[in-house]
Amino acid sequence: MVQPQKLGNLFDHSIVAPLLQGIPAEQLGAIVTAFAGEASTAERILVAEAALQAGGRAWRGQIGKWITRLVPVENLVPARNLDLRPLVEDAIQYVFSRLSDHRLASKLVEQIELPLDTPPESRLLRLISKMPGLQKLGQVLARNRRLSPALREALSELENGMADVEPGEMIAIIVEQLGQRLDTYTVEISHAIFKEGSASAILRFTWGSPGQERGHGVFKVLKPYVLSYFAEDMTLLQQLGEFVSAKERRYGFAVRDLKDMLVEVRLLLEHELDLPLEQRTLVEAHTIYRSNIGIRVPRLIGPLCTAQITAMTEESGVKVTEACPRSPIRRRQIAEQLIEALVAVPLFSRQDPAVFHADPHAGNLLYDEPNRELVVIDWALADRLSVESRRRLVMLALMMNLRNRAGVSEAIRALSEDDPGERVDREELIDACVNRFFDQLPADRSPGTLDAMRVLDEIALEGVHFPAPLFLFRKILFTLDGVLHDVAGSDVRIDHVITREFLARGIASFGFFHAPLSLKDLAAVQWNALLYPTRSWTQRLLGKPGNSSTCPKPCTSE
Repeated sequence: MVQPQKLGNLFDHSIVAPLLQGIPAEQLGAIVTAFAGEASTAERILVAEAALQAGGRAWRGQIGKWITRLVPVENLVPARNLDLRPLVEDAIQYVFSRLSDHRLASKLVEQIELPLDTPPESRLLRLISKMPGLQKLGQVLARNRRLSPALREALSELENGMADVEPGEMIAIIVEQLGQRLDTYTVEISHAIFKEGSASAILRFTWGSPGQERGHGVFKVLKPYVLSYFAEDMTLLQQLGEFVSAKERRYGFAVRDLKDMLVEVRLLLEHELDLPLEQRTLVEAHTIYRSNIGIRVPRLIGPLCTAQITAMTEESGVKVTEACPRSPIRRRQIAEQLIEALVAVPLFSRQDPAVFHADPHAGNLLYDEPNRELVVIDWALADRLSVESRRRLVMLALMMNLRNRAGVSEAIRALSEDDPGERVDREELIDACVNRFFDQLPADRSPGTLDAMRVLDEIALEGVHFPAPLFLFRKILFTLDGVLHDVAGSDVRIDHVITREFLARGIASFGFFHAPLSLKDLAAVQWNALLYPTRSWTQRLLGKPGNSSTCPKPCTSE
């Protein structure tokens, strides 16, 4: 057997020694020969792939541990999140020890060929390159306000540092797929990548039609490797969720948030790969927002689109969280524009169903300061809600504002869906959790839309099923809440802006426009509004939120 010491100065022994344990002698000799000689990177990958096939599961386990030595978890998770370190280390070892032979062999060779003094952060960037599943997971984690600001900032930097395709290969895809159309519309493509995401790259271009002024656009092009790796990444993410759930006791805290994030990541990637769906969504969104002053979305350039390329107008603006930094008044107005665009417009739309943007993190929200316009980009993840679903959501929010627990329970029951395999008494569970929420609510606090969504989350965790679009709508409200906090602090409430927008639409139409509510709904709201002062006064007098009914089955939040 070839000894690690015979590798000479090629490797740092302290790094490579754990990796070499468990490799059959003949494979170790082949690896030494490949790396000590003049073998090309491609030849080294083939040798490493053969070693993986011969080494089996035991060697893959060693590889997982080796990677966490190259990229210590202490460099990824700050001390303030110490409890997360075991989970992060387990997740890294799990994913990389289960990559397909060729992908893992490529990662091994790349890490060995890097200079010995390469910092862990740079090694990590290389490790997750061409891994859309992990890149997307980093993006989602970076938006989670429950993590420390330092960790979120580190994850954001990681996302911004992704660069795993060359401009030439993306331009080659555009030329191959659009062909003669590039000449027909006199397209001139920039030779630099403007932005790069986990699944696609953005390139600027100019174009023109006969008799029209030239316009500025961007091509969103799927990366060539994404389709090949997509299925494997989806499987790995699903298995990772099951793995961390099985080891939950080891971590000392509930891991359901991580499981929800993994589901979200899979959903995001599925939608990002479906460019024709995104193109249809852009057309719908443009129709809904074209009559709303101060809000705009990119316009699709249909003749220059394919199944792998989306062409749309280039939109200018700064990241919404960075707009008007010296003007608190303007930032408050921007926060209200965000609520109007992402919640009020789809909720009160005349379209049936109405499309809504389901990924409203700050990177997808630009602000055009000179024109005072909010620009909503990246419609890869979107969904639709029917008029009836939106009616129930609005009634839920209003009944929550009015502290009407019976109305809240009724709205949630209407939003839930039948499940033949349901093992819970749905109505009893909903009533119990709603009562528990109001029993614990301080008499001087006004419940809002986010409270309604949290109650929905608790009820869903207890086993009640809700439609998938409702899951996404809940998600956008929580994501938007984080963006609003970054823009204007806690000064702007989602439910207050929604109510104002609904009243403004009704007044502007002389009372004829009240979608999605019916006249019966309006009457019920007015009646509850009349009773609210009495209800609130009684609750304050008694010193508790309402009746004494308690939840017979503890809700998950406790």
